[in-house]
Amino acid sequence: MTLRVLAAMSGGVDSAVAAARAAEAGHDVTGVHLALSKNPQSYRTGARGCCTVEDSRDARRAADVIGIPFYVWDMAEEFDREVVQDFVASYAAGSTPNPCLRCNEKIKFEAVLDRAVALGFDAVCTGHHVRLVDGRLVRSVDEAKDQSYVLGVLTREQIGHAMFPLGDCTKEEVREEAARRGLAVADKPDSHDICFIADGDTAGFLNRRLGSRPGPIKDESGEVLGTHDGAHAYTIGQRKGLNLGGAPDRRYVLSIEPVENTVTVGPREALRVGGISAVRPVWSGREAPAPGGAPLACRVQLRAHGEVHGCTVRATGEGVEISLDSPATGVAPGQTAVFYDGDAVLGSATISGTRAAEPAGSAEPAAAPRAG
Repeated sequence: MTLRVLAAMSGGVDSAVAAARAAEAGHDVTGVHLALSKNPQSYRTGARGCCTVEDSRDARRAADVIGIPFYVWDMAEEFDREVVQDFVASYAAGSTPNPCLRCNEKIKFEAVLDRAVALGFDAVCTGHHVRLVDGRLVRSVDEAKDQSYVLGVLTREQIGHAMFPLGDCTKEEVREEAARRGLAVADKPDSHDICFIADGDTAGFLNRRLGSRPGPIKDESGEVLGTHDGAHAYTIGQRKGLNLGGAPDRRYVLSIEPVENTVTVGPREALRVGGISAVRPVWSGREAPAPGGAPLACRVQLRAHGEVHGCTVRATGEGVEISLDSPATGVAPGQTAVFYDGDAVLGSATISGTRAAEPAGSAEPAAAPRAG
């Protein structure tokens, strides 16, 4: 069946090959590049980001080679509101957001999809490394490049209008295919870091947006060990940049209290988490579990390219409670928990709080939940 397909072309090799495959499959493909900054010079140049000033030209050249129409859509206002401002507000509230995941959710598969459907397109095609199997997201065959985690926030309806042509091949194979097709982006480096932080200095970016707000760095007993310029510049699990010279042992950020503007640090052992509370669940790969119903045994990934843990999920009136089979570390409110059945995505939820794991070899109850 021939579909009208809108191919989101970032200017990189993956989206170019995805668009080419969709066109080769006989679909009626139109390429679109998303302009995400009102002032493109404020975003980094070169190949370190996915939204550089060169990318629109690279995407247009790829569309010309493929032989498809090409347009640029101005999404700067939506991107600033839904991604940049959300990023800043989340850090100000003591959370740790993933802006790429937020961009997929609110820009590429909400704002763009809504506009595409209104214009009569059947599907949006992207270069994400993920498979669609029986209507469910499934990990890419290239484990190192798998992007199912950052798409775990998508709804069943959004997935129903999505096309991911690259999930059955490796990144090396994508580059080889791009070269065979004569696409100039075949050797273009992958994007890294956060596109709207041009110099890669996240703490500096947040300080410019939120201002300096000095406060104490304390240990678990409440003793003041040092000071910081703003709790928003820290995230749970962070070790570097604490400036606690002379401390006998390594300290890690255990919690952030934005109201009191306090950062609490302690040993790595204190980062061990055995349980997680999460809100705003989205179930794309199965029916939503009923609150108070039978627990769901599955696996959960807590950060992009992070370790996968066996777990039990119980639905509550507010969200879900996750009990981990083995402790995780560095789990922060604002991150996303994505649930899997094998390699297939079941759904996701936003982490709101954690419960400490029992000390190794101890049968004592876990500590009280840490606030999110």
